[in-house]
Amino acid sequence: MEQVYHIPVLLNESIEGLNIQGDGDYVDVTFGGGGHSREILKNLKSGRLFGFDQDEDAAANAFDDERFIFIRHNFKYIRNFLRYKGVDQVDGILADLGVSSHDFDVAERGFSFRFSGDLDMRMNRNSSKTAADIVNSSSEEDLIRIFKDYGEVENARRLVRQILSARQVKPIRTIDQFKEAIAPCVPKKTETKYLAKVFQALRIETNGELDVLKDFLEQSMELLKPGGRLVVITYHSLEDRLVKNFIKAGNFEGKQEKDFYGNVASALQAVNRKVIVPTEEEIERNPRARSAKLRIAEKV
Repeated sequence: MEQVYHIPVLLNESIEGLNIQGDGDYVDVTFGGGGHSREILKNLKSGRLFGFDQDEDAAANAFDDERFIFIRHNFKYIRNFLRYKGVDQVDGILADLGVSSHDFDVAERGFSFRFSGDLDMRMNRNSSKTAADIVNSSSEEDLIRIFKDYGEVENARRLVRQILSARQVKPIRTIDQFKEAIAPCVPKKTETKYLAKVFQALRIETNGELDVLKDFLEQSMELLKPGGRLVVITYHSLEDRLVKNFIKAGNFEGKQEKDFYGNVASALQAVNRKVIVPTEEEIERNPRARSAKLRIAEKV
């Protein structure tokens, strides 16, 4: 049976959140398997959809549709590439910040602890730094920060001591070598959950995901037309906090600045008062949706 590339998360909710106009210009900055993009196109008439993805595997999913323009680059360059295409502002931008199921299911990408293979984790395989490079070259302080901040790993200091000890003997290059190195500090009853946190932390650092998100949010505010919608699906509390604060205050600290009359100076206004999460039925159908959070904002 053909393997599904990726099941789009919160599909109906995110498409509804875009409030698509048939003649509008829209951007899906995380094209992946094209699940969300396919639904956006269904709602367009003369409008256009720009799909970003830096992954060469995702490029193979690009549509043969005159309304669709695929851009094989990281979405932190969204402003430059839209301008290159002659577009100054758009009617809606969607970002699903999860890793595609395809990448988790391909051993050589190195994203999953379920497989053997190189400790890679690069979204863009042309980038120079792999997860193994980070494990072998980062300082003790940086490694502790990575695992504490990005993975919320409780015994991060012990974990890092194991890594430092192992890499003194020989460089850690593969998933199996890494798992063997950290095995003494992996709780046996919660091994899968623990390894998921550790691998998530390494993936976020390898791809600079939080810095990319910040760049993207700042550019999105400029790129949206008044009334345009920003739709973001996150899977990590740090990502969600950045999105929530930016929508609320226009900065990543969430500090609301008010004018002389006490009005909050923010170019975005939240559309959904409460964060939207998957239903139990969606989680049962697609367990990888379980940590998803959807926030929608409109350009004022």
